[in-house]
Amino acid sequence: MEHDKIEKAAFILKTIAHPVRLRILELLDCTNRLSVSEICSKLNCEQSLTSHHLSNMKLKGILSSQREGKNIYYSLKEKSVVNIISCLEDCDCNMG
Repeated sequence: MEHDKIEKAAFILKTIAHPVRLRILELLDCTNRLSVSEICSKLNCEQSLTSHHLSNMKLKGILSSQREGKNIYYSLKEKSVVNIISCLEDCDCNMG
């Protein structure tokens, strides 16, 4: 693999390495875009915690957001995230 590809994958993995963030990514992969309140409802998670994870992933370039009235809608910006997760799910990575 090219060095740049490995660095990008590592950056993405460090950013998404949290159960709530992984669940957010799964939701956005299936539904394309959701508001913060929709994400909170589907995850049964507090809005402050959800917003923290969303803004962090947006700052790292994983998500994009768009304000419509009082709502902010999030969507996947870095589509390779789904590919990386898929590769890991298919990988037999016994590291122990």
